[in-house]
Amino acid sequence: MIQPLASLARRVDAWIDATLHWDKRAVDTIAAHPGLRRFARMFLTATYLGDGYLWGGIGLGLILFGRSVDRYNVLIALAITLVNVAIFRLIKVLIGRLRPMNDLPRLRSRIVDGYSFPSGHATTSFGLAWIVARSYPNLGIQIAVYAAAATIAFSRIYVREHYPLDVLGGAILGSLVAFFLYPPLTWLFF
Repeated sequence: MIQPLASLARRVDAWIDATLHWDKRAVDTIAAHPGLRRFARMFLTATYLGDGYLWGGIGLGLILFGRSVDRYNVLIALAITLVNVAIFRLIKVLIGRLRPMNDLPRLRSRIVDGYSFPSGHATTSFGLAWIVARSYPNLGIQIAVYAAAATIAFSRIYVREHYPLDVLGGAILGSLVAFFLYPPLTWLFF
């Protein structure tokens, strides 16, 4: 019985090693891809907008110029974002995966933490995209918010702040938190 378990453990370890090796190669390939260089300014802008400026600006616009239902949606989004931030920060400390190493100077002078998994930008962006898409069931709005979230998330790989699996994990985490918290919060506010 111990022999099959040991064999399974070796195969799982080998799979994890191969996946992490792919993740490291992928971030280097994406960051150095010559075809993406023409979008460098857009990715840098997306990374900065992902610090909260884009979503905060949308929320502020809804508070100032929206209807009362829009203001409730902003409160729901804020509550879910706070939960997302708390969860991704806890996971980062528990996992402790360091950010990609590179010989380029950091593109941003401040880095809140040195941990990589999951991407906070991807977590919050996809959580907020899920809320906006659910609250405003218009195909154009849904495409726009998911395109913004995907661009912000991808930019984190391009600027070598995160590995692809960090971004994927953040997108899944943010979406799941929004999925589970949105119904009880809408019940509470409406």
